[in-house]
Amino acid sequence: MTLFELSSESPFQPVEPDRILYEDDDTLAFYDGFPISPGHALVIAKQVTTSLFELPPETQTAVWRTVSTVRDLLQQRHQPDAFNIGLNDGPAAGQTIDHAHIHIIPRYAGDQPDPRGGVRWIFPEKARYWEE
Repeated sequence: MTLFELSSESPFQPVEPDRILYEDDDTLAFYDGFPISPGHALVIAKQVTTSLFELPPETQTAVWRTVSTVRDLLQQRHQPDAFNIGLNDGPAAGQTIDHAHIHIIPRYAGDQPDPRGGVRWIFPEKARYWEE
C-alpha cells in the first residue's frame, strides 16, 4: 500500500488527508471524526481485522509503536495534561467499527470534575473503588 491508502475493506476509508497525523508501512493514525476532546486520535493497522489480537505479532508491535509516536505528537500539538489510551475489543466491550483501532484521548486538567477512575467509568457503580 502507498501512503494515505487503506484497503477498500476498511470502514474508515476514506480518511481525509488533513486528518492524518502519522503513517508508516503498517499503520495509520488520524484525528477521530467524533472527538471527545481536542486532539482525540485513532491508530489502526492498515491490515483490516476486527480485533487487534487477530493481527500478526509484528503488526501489533507496529501499532503500539505508532501509539507512542502519536502520543508524542499530540503532546507537542495540544499540550494535554494526561491521556486515556484504549481499545474496545468486541461488541460486548462497545466496539462498533469492524476495524481494530486504538483511541488516544488527550485529557486536560479540569475537563472533568473528578477524573479518578479513568476508564473504570464504563461501570459507574464500580468506578469509585477508592471509597470502598
